[in-house]
Amino acid sequence: MTKSPGMPLARLASFTAAALAAGLARAASVNDLPGGPAVNQINLHPPVTRIAAQQMWLHDLTNLVCLVIFVIVFGVMLYSIVRHRRSVGYKAAHFHESVGVEIAWTLVPFLIVVTLGALATRTVVAQKDTSNADLTIKATGYQWKWGYDYLKGEGEGIGFFSMLDPAQRDMSNSGKPPPLDNYLLQVDNPLVVPVNKKVRVITTAGDVIHAWMVPAFGVKQDAIPGFVRDTWFRAEKTGDYYGQCAELCGKEHAYMPIHVRVLGAEDYSQWVDGKRKALAAAADDPNKEWTLDELVARGQKVYSANCAACHRPDGKGAGPIKPLDGSAIVLDDPAGEIRTVLDGRLNGAMPSWSKQLSDTEIAAVVTYTKNSWSNKTGKLVQPAEVAAARKQ
Repeated sequence: MTKSPGMPLARLASFTAAALAAGLARAASVNDLPGGPAVNQINLHPPVTRIAAQQMWLHDLTNLVCLVIFVIVFGVMLYSIVRHRRSVGYKAAHFHESVGVEIAWTLVPFLIVVTLGALATRTVVAQKDTSNADLTIKATGYQWKWGYDYLKGEGEGIGFFSMLDPAQRDMSNSGKPPPLDNYLLQVDNPLVVPVNKKVRVITTAGDVIHAWMVPAFGVKQDAIPGFVRDTWFRAEKTGDYYGQCAELCGKEHAYMPIHVRVLGAEDYSQWVDGKRKALAAAADDPNKEWTLDELVARGQKVYSANCAACHRPDGKGAGPIKPLDGSAIVLDDPAGEIRTVLDGRLNGAMPSWSKQLSDTEIAAVVTYTKNSWSNKTGKLVQPAEVAAARKQ
Protein backbone atom coordinates (compact mmCIF):
# COMPACT_ATOMS: atom_id res chain seq x y z
CA MET A 1 0.00 0.00 0.00
CA THR A 2 1.48 3.36 -1.01
CA LYS A 3 1.16 6.50 1.06
CA SER A 4 -0.71 9.40 -0.37
CA PRO A 5 1.73 12.24 -1.20
CA GLY A 6 -0.86 14.67 0.06
CA MET A 7 -0.87 13.33 3.61
CA PRO A 8 2.43 14.91 4.80
CA LEU A 9 1.36 18.25 3.35
CA ALA A 10 -2.02 17.94 5.01
CA ARG A 11 -0.41 17.20 8.37
CA LEU A 12 2.01 20.10 7.90
CA ALA A 13 -0.84 22.46 7.04
CA SER A 14 -2.83 21.26 10.05
CA PHE A 15 0.16 21.70 12.36
CA THR A 16 0.89 25.17 10.96
CA ALA A 17 -2.72 26.24 11.38
CA ALA A 18 -2.80 24.96 14.96
CA ALA A 19 0.48 26.71 15.83
CA LEU A 20 -0.74 29.94 14.25
CA ALA A 21 -4.03 29.77 16.13
CA ALA A 22 -2.21 29.12 19.42
CA GLY A 23 0.14 32.03 18.75
CA LEU A 24 -2.72 34.39 17.96
CA ALA A 25 -4.62 33.28 21.05
CA ARG A 26 -1.54 33.85 23.18
CA ALA A 27 -0.93 37.28 21.65
CA ALA A 28 -4.56 38.22 22.25
CA SER A 29 -4.14 37.51 25.97
CA VAL A 30 -1.20 39.94 26.28
CA ASN A 31 -1.78 43.69 26.56
CA ASP A 32 0.34 46.73 25.78
CA LEU A 33 2.85 47.45 28.54
CA PRO A 34 2.82 51.17 29.47
CA GLY A 35 6.38 52.42 29.16
CA GLY A 36 7.38 49.24 27.36
CA PRO A 37 6.57 47.24 24.22
CA ALA A 38 3.09 47.16 22.71
CA VAL A 39 1.28 44.33 20.97
CA ASN A 40 1.84 44.50 17.20
CA GLN A 41 4.01 47.57 17.67
CA ILE A 42 5.43 48.92 14.40
CA ASN A 43 6.52 52.41 15.44
CA LEU A 44 8.87 53.86 18.05
CA HIS A 45 7.87 53.89 21.70
CA PRO A 46 5.72 56.87 22.80
CA PRO A 47 8.30 59.47 23.88
CA VAL A 48 8.49 60.78 27.45
CA THR A 49 11.56 62.99 26.94
CA ARG A 50 12.11 65.92 24.60
CA ILE A 51 14.99 64.10 22.90
CA ALA A 52 12.81 61.06 22.22
CA ALA A 53 10.08 63.33 20.80
CA GLN A 54 12.60 64.96 18.45
CA GLN A 55 13.85 61.53 17.38
CA MET A 56 10.31 60.44 16.56
CA TRP A 57 9.67 63.65 14.59
CA LEU A 58 12.85 63.10 12.56
CA HIS A 59 11.91 59.46 12.06
CA ASP A 60 8.44 60.37 10.77
CA LEU A 61 9.80 63.17 8.56
CA THR A 62 12.41 60.88 6.98
CA ASN A 63 9.78 58.22 6.31
CA LEU A 64 7.51 60.85 4.72
CA VAL A 65 10.33 62.07 2.45
CA CYS A 66 11.09 58.49 1.44
CA LEU A 67 7.40 57.86 0.74
CA VAL A 68 7.13 60.97 -1.46
CA ILE A 69 10.24 59.97 -3.42
CA PHE A 70 8.90 56.43 -3.81
CA VAL A 71 5.54 57.66 -5.12
CA ILE A 72 7.13 60.12 -7.58
CA VAL A 73 9.76 57.73 -8.94
CA PHE A 74 7.56 54.68 -9.25
CA GLY A 75 4.61 56.77 -10.39
CA VAL A 76 6.60 58.18 -13.31
CA MET A 77 8.02 54.74 -14.08
CA LEU A 78 4.63 52.99 -14.08
CA TYR A 79 3.05 55.80 -16.08
CA SER A 80 5.79 55.51 -18.71
CA ILE A 81 5.48 51.73 -18.87
CA VAL A 82 1.70 51.80 -19.32
CA ARG A 83 1.28 54.97 -21.36
CA HIS A 84 4.16 54.41 -23.78
CA ARG A 85 4.05 50.65 -24.27
CA ARG A 86 4.91 49.26 -27.69
CA SER A 87 1.57 47.48 -28.03
CA VAL A 88 -0.18 50.84 -28.60
CA GLY A 89 2.29 51.98 -31.22
CA TYR A 90 4.98 53.83 -29.28
CA LYS A 91 8.59 53.42 -30.32
CA ALA A 92 11.59 53.81 -28.03
CA ALA A 93 13.40 57.12 -28.33
CA HIS A 94 17.17 57.17 -28.79
CA PHE A 95 19.06 60.05 -27.17
CA HIS A 96 22.25 60.77 -25.27
CA GLU A 97 22.75 62.35 -21.86
CA SER A 98 20.84 65.42 -20.70
CA VAL A 99 22.87 67.91 -18.67
CA GLY A 100 19.74 69.31 -17.05
CA VAL A 101 18.55 65.87 -15.90
CA GLU A 102 22.04 64.98 -14.63
CA ILE A 103 22.18 68.18 -12.58
CA ALA A 104 18.64 67.67 -11.26
CA TRP A 105 19.06 64.11 -10.03
CA THR A 106 22.37 65.02 -8.40
CA LEU A 107 21.30 68.31 -6.81
CA VAL A 108 17.88 67.26 -5.51
CA PRO A 109 19.11 64.23 -3.46
CA PHE A 110 22.03 66.32 -2.21
CA LEU A 111 19.68 69.03 -0.96
CA ILE A 112 17.40 66.45 0.66
CA VAL A 113 20.29 64.79 2.52
CA VAL A 114 21.77 68.12 3.64
CA THR A 115 18.38 69.34 4.87
CA LEU A 116 17.70 66.17 6.85
CA GLY A 117 21.23 66.28 8.28
CA ALA A 118 20.84 69.91 9.32
CA LEU A 119 17.54 69.14 11.04
CA ALA A 120 19.07 66.15 12.86
CA THR A 121 22.20 68.01 13.99
CA ARG A 122 20.40 69.87 16.78
CA THR A 123 19.09 66.63 18.25
CA VAL A 124 22.41 64.80 17.93
CA VAL A 125 24.27 67.64 19.66
CA ALA A 126 21.64 67.83 22.42
CA GLN A 127 21.94 64.07 23.01
CA LYS A 128 25.61 64.52 23.91
CA ASP A 129 25.19 67.53 26.22
CA THR A 130 25.44 65.91 29.66
CA SER A 131 26.41 69.12 31.47
CA ASN A 132 24.48 70.65 34.39
CA ALA A 133 22.87 67.36 35.44
CA ASP A 134 20.67 67.30 38.55
CA LEU A 135 21.50 63.66 39.24
CA THR A 136 24.45 61.51 38.13
CA ILE A 137 24.21 57.71 38.14
CA LYS A 138 26.80 55.17 37.07
CA ALA A 139 25.36 52.12 35.29
CA THR A 140 27.77 49.18 35.14
CA GLY A 141 26.93 46.22 32.96
CA TYR A 142 27.74 42.71 34.14
CA GLN A 143 26.84 39.29 32.80
CA TRP A 144 23.87 39.53 33.26
CA LYS A 145 22.67 42.38 35.42
CA TRP A 146 23.15 46.11 35.99
CA GLY A 147 24.87 47.80 38.89
CA TYR A 148 23.68 51.32 39.76
CA ASP A 149 25.63 53.82 41.85
CA TYR A 150 24.21 57.26 42.64
CA LEU A 151 27.28 59.50 42.37
CA LYS A 152 25.94 63.05 42.61
CA GLY A 153 22.66 64.68 43.56
CA GLU A 154 19.83 63.55 45.81
CA GLY A 155 20.47 59.92 46.64
CA GLU A 156 24.27 60.20 46.49
CA GLY A 157 25.91 57.13 48.01
CA ILE A 158 23.10 54.69 47.17
CA GLY A 159 24.19 51.63 45.21
CA PHE A 160 22.55 48.35 44.27
CA PHE A 161 22.28 45.67 41.60
CA SER A 162 19.29 45.19 39.32
CA MET A 163 18.60 41.84 37.67
CA LEU A 164 15.74 39.87 36.20
CA ASP A 165 13.18 38.84 38.79
CA PRO A 166 13.90 35.17 39.71
CA ALA A 167 10.23 34.27 39.29
CA GLN A 168 10.34 35.32 35.63
CA ARG A 169 13.51 33.33 35.06
CA ASP A 170 11.75 30.27 36.47
CA MET A 171 8.87 30.89 34.05
CA SER A 172 11.32 30.94 31.15
CA ASN A 173 13.06 27.77 32.34
CA SER A 174 9.71 25.99 32.47
CA GLY A 175 9.33 26.36 28.71
CA LYS A 176 5.69 27.42 29.12
CA PRO A 177 5.65 30.97 30.51
CA PRO A 178 2.23 32.50 31.18
CA PRO A 179 1.12 35.41 28.99
CA LEU A 180 2.49 38.35 31.02
CA ASP A 181 2.59 41.93 29.77
CA ASN A 182 6.03 42.45 31.37
CA TYR A 183 7.53 39.03 30.58
CA LEU A 184 11.35 39.14 30.95
CA LEU A 185 11.20 42.85 31.83
CA GLN A 186 10.47 42.73 35.58
CA VAL A 187 13.51 43.26 37.79
CA ASP A 188 14.12 42.93 41.51
CA ASN A 189 15.44 46.50 41.98
CA PRO A 190 14.38 49.13 39.43
CA LEU A 191 16.40 52.29 38.88
CA VAL A 192 14.48 55.17 40.47
CA VAL A 193 14.80 58.80 39.32
CA PRO A 194 12.84 62.03 39.84
CA VAL A 195 10.57 63.51 37.18
CA ASN A 196 11.60 66.65 35.25
CA LYS A 197 15.22 66.38 36.43
CA LYS A 198 18.23 66.00 34.15
CA VAL A 199 19.74 62.58 34.88
CA ARG A 200 23.23 61.87 33.62
CA VAL A 201 23.98 58.16 33.18
CA ILE A 202 27.65 57.14 33.10
CA THR A 203 28.05 53.72 31.50
CA THR A 204 30.84 51.18 31.79
CA ALA A 205 31.10 47.39 32.09
CA GLY A 206 32.86 44.84 34.25
CA ASP A 207 33.28 42.04 31.72
CA VAL A 208 32.08 42.35 28.10
CA ILE A 209 30.40 45.09 26.06
CA HIS A 210 26.82 45.87 27.04
CA ALA A 211 24.46 48.71 26.04
CA TRP A 212 22.03 50.64 28.26
CA MET A 213 18.87 51.35 26.27
CA VAL A 214 15.46 52.74 27.24
CA PRO A 215 13.45 53.49 24.04
CA ALA A 216 10.89 55.78 25.70
CA PHE A 217 13.76 58.06 26.76
CA GLY A 218 15.47 57.97 23.35
CA VAL A 219 18.61 56.66 25.04
CA LYS A 220 21.06 53.96 23.97
CA GLN A 221 24.67 54.06 25.16
CA ASP A 222 27.32 51.34 24.97
CA ALA A 223 28.89 50.15 28.23
CA ILE A 224 32.47 49.11 27.49
CA PRO A 225 34.95 47.49 29.91
CA GLY A 226 37.75 49.90 30.79
CA PHE A 227 36.00 52.88 29.20
CA VAL A 228 33.50 55.46 30.43
CA ARG A 229 30.68 56.80 28.27
CA ASP A 230 27.74 58.95 29.26
CA THR A 231 24.27 59.95 28.16
CA TRP A 232 21.32 61.73 29.75
CA PHE A 233 17.55 62.01 29.89
CA ARG A 234 14.87 64.16 31.51
CA ALA A 235 11.64 62.20 31.93
CA GLU A 236 8.60 64.46 31.72
CA LYS A 237 6.06 61.90 33.00
CA THR A 238 6.00 59.69 36.05
CA GLY A 239 5.64 55.96 35.54
CA ASP A 240 7.58 52.80 34.79
CA TYR A 241 9.72 52.56 31.66
CA TYR A 242 11.47 49.52 30.28
CA GLY A 243 14.47 48.70 28.16
CA GLN A 244 17.03 45.98 27.63
CA CYS A 245 20.71 45.45 27.10
CA ALA A 246 21.09 46.24 23.40
CA GLU A 247 24.47 44.60 22.80
CA LEU A 248 24.80 40.82 22.44
CA CYS A 249 26.69 39.95 25.63
CA GLY A 250 26.54 36.17 26.03
CA LYS A 251 24.14 33.32 26.61
CA GLU A 252 21.92 35.22 29.07
CA HIS A 253 21.65 38.39 26.97
CA ALA A 254 17.86 38.06 26.79
CA TYR A 255 17.67 38.07 30.59
CA MET A 256 19.19 41.52 31.18
CA PRO A 257 16.26 43.96 31.30
CA ILE A 258 16.27 47.61 32.37
CA HIS A 259 13.46 49.06 34.47
CA VAL A 260 13.39 52.77 35.32
CA ARG A 261 10.79 54.13 37.73
CA VAL A 262 10.13 57.87 37.48
CA LEU A 263 8.65 59.42 40.63
CA GLY A 264 7.44 62.86 41.65
CA ALA A 265 9.82 64.98 43.72
CA GLU A 266 8.24 64.16 47.09
CA ASP A 267 7.91 60.44 46.34
CA TYR A 268 11.51 60.33 45.16
CA SER A 269 12.76 61.90 48.39
CA GLN A 270 10.80 59.31 50.36
CA TRP A 271 12.31 56.53 48.24
CA VAL A 272 15.84 57.85 48.88
CA ASP A 273 15.23 57.92 52.62
CA GLY A 274 13.72 54.43 52.62
CA LYS A 275 16.45 52.99 50.41
CA ARG A 276 19.21 54.31 52.64
CA LYS A 277 17.56 52.80 55.71
CA ALA A 278 17.05 49.47 53.91
CA LEU A 279 20.69 49.32 52.78
CA ALA A 280 21.89 50.14 56.29
CA ALA A 281 19.66 47.43 57.78
CA ALA A 282 20.84 44.85 55.23
CA ALA A 283 24.54 45.54 55.81
CA ASP A 284 26.34 42.57 57.34
CA ASP A 285 28.29 42.78 60.56
CA PRO A 286 31.92 42.33 59.45
CA ASN A 287 32.83 40.78 62.81
CA LYS A 288 30.06 38.17 62.90
CA GLU A 289 31.06 34.52 63.06
CA TRP A 290 28.67 32.60 60.82
CA THR A 291 27.59 28.99 61.30
CA LEU A 292 27.76 26.43 58.51
CA ASP A 293 23.97 26.30 58.14
CA GLU A 294 23.71 30.10 57.96
CA LEU A 295 26.39 30.33 55.27
CA VAL A 296 24.88 27.51 53.20
CA ALA A 297 21.41 29.11 53.31
CA ARG A 298 22.82 32.51 52.34
CA GLY A 299 25.10 30.97 49.74
CA GLN A 300 22.25 29.16 48.00
CA LYS A 301 20.57 32.52 47.31
CA VAL A 302 23.81 34.06 46.06
CA TYR A 303 24.51 31.03 43.85
CA SER A 304 21.00 31.02 42.35
CA ALA A 305 21.17 34.74 41.53
CA ASN A 306 24.71 34.87 40.14
CA CYS A 307 26.23 31.47 39.39
CA ALA A 308 23.47 29.07 38.33
CA ALA A 309 23.09 30.64 34.88
CA CYS A 310 26.47 29.20 33.82
CA HIS A 311 27.25 26.41 36.30
CA ARG A 312 23.59 25.26 36.41
CA PRO A 313 21.53 24.79 39.57
CA ASP A 314 22.86 21.24 39.95
CA GLY A 315 26.50 22.37 39.66
CA LYS A 316 27.11 20.16 36.62
CA GLY A 317 28.17 22.95 34.27
CA ALA A 318 27.52 22.82 30.53
CA GLY A 319 29.80 22.73 27.49
CA PRO A 320 32.95 24.74 28.25
CA ILE A 321 31.58 25.72 31.69
CA LYS A 322 33.36 23.56 34.25
CA PRO A 323 31.24 21.61 36.76
CA LEU A 324 31.46 22.54 40.43
CA ASP A 325 30.07 19.22 41.63
CA GLY A 326 33.17 17.12 42.27
CA SER A 327 35.54 19.88 41.18
CA ALA A 328 39.05 19.59 42.60
CA ILE A 329 39.30 23.31 43.29
CA VAL A 330 36.01 23.23 45.20
CA LEU A 331 36.96 20.18 47.22
CA ASP A 332 40.44 21.58 47.97
CA ASP A 333 41.50 24.27 50.42
CA PRO A 334 39.11 27.29 50.42
CA ALA A 335 41.89 29.77 49.58
CA GLY A 336 42.05 28.63 45.95
CA GLU A 337 38.31 28.96 45.36
CA ILE A 338 38.22 32.36 47.08
CA ARG A 339 41.00 33.55 44.78
CA THR A 340 39.11 32.25 41.74
CA VAL A 341 35.91 34.06 42.71
CA LEU A 342 37.79 37.30 43.42
CA ASP A 343 39.96 37.31 40.30
CA GLY A 344 38.03 35.28 37.73
CA ARG A 345 39.62 32.80 35.33
CA LEU A 346 40.60 32.31 31.70
CA ASN A 347 40.92 36.00 30.80
CA GLY A 348 37.41 36.85 31.86
CA ALA A 349 35.61 33.74 30.65
CA MET A 350 34.67 33.51 34.30
CA PRO A 351 34.41 37.15 35.43
CA SER A 352 35.79 38.59 38.62
CA TRP A 353 33.15 38.90 41.33
CA SER A 354 35.20 41.11 43.65
CA LYS A 355 33.13 44.24 42.91
CA GLN A 356 29.77 42.53 42.61
CA LEU A 357 29.72 40.47 45.80
CA SER A 358 30.51 41.45 49.37
CA ASP A 359 32.88 39.53 51.64
CA THR A 360 29.93 37.82 53.29
CA GLU A 361 28.35 36.85 49.95
CA ILE A 362 31.60 35.37 48.64
CA ALA A 363 32.15 33.48 51.89
CA ALA A 364 28.58 32.17 51.70
CA VAL A 365 28.70 31.03 48.08
CA VAL A 366 32.10 29.33 48.53
CA THR A 367 30.76 27.54 51.61
CA TYR A 368 27.62 26.56 49.69
CA THR A 369 29.55 24.99 46.80
CA LYS A 370 31.76 23.07 49.25
CA ASN A 371 28.73 21.57 50.98
CA SER A 372 26.23 20.98 48.17
CA TRP A 373 25.49 18.19 45.70
CA SER A 374 28.16 15.53 46.29
CA ASN A 375 30.59 18.05 47.80
CA LYS A 376 30.06 17.26 51.47
CA THR A 377 33.33 18.69 52.76
CA GLY A 378 32.04 20.24 55.98
CA LYS A 379 34.33 23.22 55.31
CA LEU A 380 33.15 26.79 55.81
CA VAL A 381 34.59 30.20 54.99
CA GLN A 382 34.18 33.27 57.18
CA PRO A 383 33.90 36.79 55.69
CA ALA A 384 37.15 37.74 57.43
CA GLU A 385 39.01 35.20 55.26
CA VAL A 386 37.66 36.85 52.10
CA ALA A 387 38.57 40.30 53.42
CA ALA A 388 42.12 39.08 54.04
CA ALA A 389 42.31 37.57 50.54
CA ARG A 390 41.30 40.92 49.00
CA LYS A 391 44.38 42.56 50.53
CA GLN A 392 46.80 40.03 49.06
